[in-house]
Amino acid sequence: MTENEIHRAIQYVTASTSYSREAVSEIVRTGLAELTALATTSSGRFDRETLVAYVCSWTIRRTGHPEPMVREVLDCAGRWLDDMYAKVSREQSELLQQSDG
Repeated sequence: MTENEIHRAIQYVTASTSYSREAVSEIVRTGLAELTALATTSSGRFDRETLVAYVCSWTIRRTGHPEPMVREVLDCAGRWLDDMYAKVSREQSELLQQSDG
């Protein structure tokens, strides 16, 4: 994701929830960073539900924000997270194909 896309996601979530821009930014950036790290270090395949649960759990631990808040922010940012999930899936498929070949 580009920095502009991240800013749009943060603006959208901030406008759609009652949380501060700083808290939303921390949650969204932490979740996206973990998705990126997972895409570059993992060779396993994950379904969307498992991936979202993992990212939520990771984000809760890293930010210290309460679970309901993190889930609401990440759910609200779902469109952007789905885009990242699609990218993670493509990259994992490519890595698996390269390791098989």
